Amino acid sequence: MPAAPPIPVLTIDGPSGSGKGTISRLIATRLGWHLLDSGALYRAVGYAASLAGIDLSDAAAVTRCAGHTCIGFRDPGDGGETRVLVGGVDVSSEIRTETCGAAASAIAAIPGVRAALLDKQRAFRTAPGLVADGRDMGTVIFPDAATKVFLTASAAERARRRHKQLKDKGLTVTLDDLLREIEARDTRDAERAVAPLKPAPDAVMLDTTGVPIETVVARILALLPGR
Repeated sequence: MPAAPPIPVLTIDGPSGSGKGTISRLIATRLGWHLLDSGALYRAVGYAASLAGIDLSDAAAVTRCAGHTCIGFRDPGDGGETRVLVGGVDVSSEIRTETCGAAASAIAAIPGVRAALLDKQRAFRTAPGLVADGRDMGTVIFPDAATKVFLTASAAERARRRHKQLKDKGLTVTLDDLLREIEARDTRDAERAVAPLKPAPDAVMLDTTGVPIETVVARILALLPGR
C-alpha cells in the first residue's frame, strides 16, 4: 500500500515588519489551512519568563520556562488575529508590545529554547495543510516544505508599517525609535549562532516594499502546486 502523501506546508519567513504575519493569515484563510505564528511562541515564552521574574540572560532558566509553559492558540473565527494563551490566559495584547518583541528576539538565540519549541511547532502540521510564519520555518522547522517564501522590505518601510500598527492600537512610539529597534533586531536575528534569519536555498524571494498586500498574496498562491 503506497504511503500517504505528506501534509503540505507553505513556509513564509522574513524579518519583522516584512508583512509575513498578515499575509500568512490571509493565505491560511483562503486555503482553509492551519496557521503557525512561530513568533508568538517566542513572545509567549518571553512574556512568561518576565512574569516569573526570570532574567532573560539566564539561558538555563529561560529554557526551563520554554519547556514548562503551556502555550495555546485560539482562532477568533472572524478572520482576525489568532488569540494567544499562556496558562489559559489570553495575553495576545501583552505579547505584541515592542518590549516583548525584543525579549522574543533575545531568547530566540538560546539553543535550548529553540530545541524546547521545535516539537511544539512541528505539531501544527495537520491536514489539510499548514502555513508556517517565522524566521526559520523553511530552513529548520519544515525543511521538506514543497513551497517556501522569504519576504523582505526596506527597514524604513517596515518601521512605517509597525508605527501605523501601534498607532492604530493607541500606543505611542516614535518612528525613529522603531527604525533603530528594527535594525538592531535584524542584526541580532541574522547573526545568532543557531537558526539565523536567512532564506532557504530553495525559497522564492519577494520584496514587499510598496507592494499591495493582495498582490503579494496572489503571487504566493500562484506558487503552490496545482494552482
